[in-house]
Amino acid sequence: MFEYTFIQNALIAAIFISILCPSVGTFLVLKRYSMMGDTLSHASFAGVALGLVINRNPIICAFIFTSVCALLIEYLRNYYKKFSEIILVIVMTLSVGIAITLISTGKTKANVNSYLFGSILTVSKVDLYTMLALSIISVILICILFNKLLYITFDESGAEVAGINVNSVNYIFALLVGATISLSIRIMGILVISSMIAMPVATALQLNKGFKSTFFSSIVFGFIDIIVGLLISFYIDCAPGGTIAITSVLVLLSLLIFKKIKYA
Repeated sequence: MFEYTFIQNALIAAIFISILCPSVGTFLVLKRYSMMGDTLSHASFAGVALGLVINRNPIICAFIFTSVCALLIEYLRNYYKKFSEIILVIVMTLSVGIAITLISTGKTKANVNSYLFGSILTVSKVDLYTMLALSIISVILICILFNKLLYITFDESGAEVAGINVNSVNYIFALLVGATISLSIRIMGILVISSMIAMPVATALQLNKGFKSTFFSSIVFGFIDIIVGLLISFYIDCAPGGTIAITSVLVLLSLLIFKKIKYA
């Protein structure tokens, strides 16, 4: 199977995703803001629809639209501190409304199913170059901001007192989330992107280790989830988004069962 170009492209893309999704997801989950991933995945749907209508690269359009929504969420979060979940509902509703309106006009020049459910057949060289560029930028930013993000995640008020520009870091992190979600569309599909942001982290948390161990363990689990799910989807000829999501849940359940047996 590895002699096929589309499989090679899908595996390379999967490596990018398996690093970025858990990296971003660790901070989101620990900030108890994991639903932001679900909201921005719906925002990416609107971006993809827009790209298909105007005949432009859907990943780039999804990145731009998702980034705008991510910045909007972060901006509004300062005004609705006690009701932050309302912001997510507002952005999600707007995004889904735009997506449905654009697609229902019949002006989209491609099938949207591959973006909704994921596809190992549609990852092109252009997509890989786009993903490579965004991945490199995202990884560099995560490395540079790692300590500040860690401080803000556990004590935002303390980070402000320590002199960290919390607003700027949060805005940059919001852009990172947007980039990560747009990168994942081709393989994961819009409907299950949020699972790859949260599930590997949920699995890694079961190890009861420190933050850095949890961070790197989530990347390992993310890699296992995506690669196994991708291979299964190839052999049973289905969309990879579903098999990756199922694999991530099975890996978590396996670890929970192992822990129960071990400490019984």
